[in-house]
Amino acid sequence: MTNQMKIADVHGYKICYDPTAINGINYLKYDLSAVEALVFIKYAQMYGSAQFEDDKDRNYTLVKSADGKFTLVLRKESSGWF
Repeated sequence: MTNQMKIADVHGYKICYDPTAINGINYLKYDLSAVEALVFIKYAQMYGSAQFEDDKDRNYTLVKSADGKFTLVLRKESSGWF
């Protein structure tokens, strides 16, 4: 991640994100309904993280830290066998 973290309001929750994860923020804010997006947020609250992918098969992890802050990161998936 870069040092230029941004903050977005996603259905009432402040989520920090690296600019490379902007598509994940947009997916949570605009592509999903509030009820659908809150499933990932509540899951991260309960278990520490929630993984999801957007309509373009980009992979993200929403992480809730011990201090209660949320961070969204873009995950790089393995391209297969090495």
